[in-house]
Amino acid sequence: MKPLVSIITPMFNSEVFISETINSVLNQTFLNWELLLIDDYSSDKTIAIVNEFITQTPNIKLLKNEANLGAAISRNKGIMEAQGDYIAFLDADDLWKPEKLQIQIEFMQTEDCDVCFSCYEQINETGKPLNKLIKALPELTYKKFLKSNYIGNLTGMYNANVLGKITTPDLRKRQDWAMWLDAIKKSGKPARSIQESLAYYRVRKDSMSSNKLNLIKYNYLVYKKGLGFSTLKSIYYMLIFLREHFFIKSKQIVSTNKI
Repeated sequence: MKPLVSIITPMFNSEVFISETINSVLNQTFLNWELLLIDDYSSDKTIAIVNEFITQTPNIKLLKNEANLGAAISRNKGIMEAQGDYIAFLDADDLWKPEKLQIQIEFMQTEDCDVCFSCYEQINETGKPLNKLIKALPELTYKKFLKSNYIGNLTGMYNANVLGKITTPDLRKRQDWAMWLDAIKKSGKPARSIQESLAYYRVRKDSMSSNKLNLIKYNYLVYKKGLGFSTLKSIYYMLIFLREHFFIKSKQIVSTNKI
């Protein structure tokens, strides 16, 4: 029997993108999945749109927050409700390629891999390709991962049967990095990547990555609050992060015009 994959998707005022995101799950060649949509107290038509899908697709489930609680708590709510052997993540504005789950499950089972991720491409707010491919490192140890966030959350998947349910710390941003660090640490084995693009990440004007000061602030909080490091140790790793991010990780971005 095929394993069950639980897909965790937090939403907040996502009416513009959520239909396309859900359809990218419905179009998967791997069919044994459940999609857990967690609404973070939206005030637009997000819930109405989701309810239309639910009437036709029983393996789509809607969870609602009673107040706006943020992405971390929303993701954790979905994780705790998940029934899957594997847990994957897809934000409400991102997209998967149809073969994403099929390729990833087969890879993880064949390679005895507990944590898996892949390359992905960037698109703009209207879905137009930005001709940028984010290349995944073939292998990612805990030590290397401490230096920078090398896992695109929309590509990540972990084996919940082996690792249990791994939740995120209550951080406003970058909580997924801390979660994947925990997953790799619990696994005791490096995360492994699939060296092809399996997803599309939507770059939006209000995204945190467009603000370098926020990048520094929230990544520091991963060390300080997410991992519980001392202030001195957090500053030390933050300096390592800045070097890794700007001089090494930046080389992972490749123009698809040259491929």
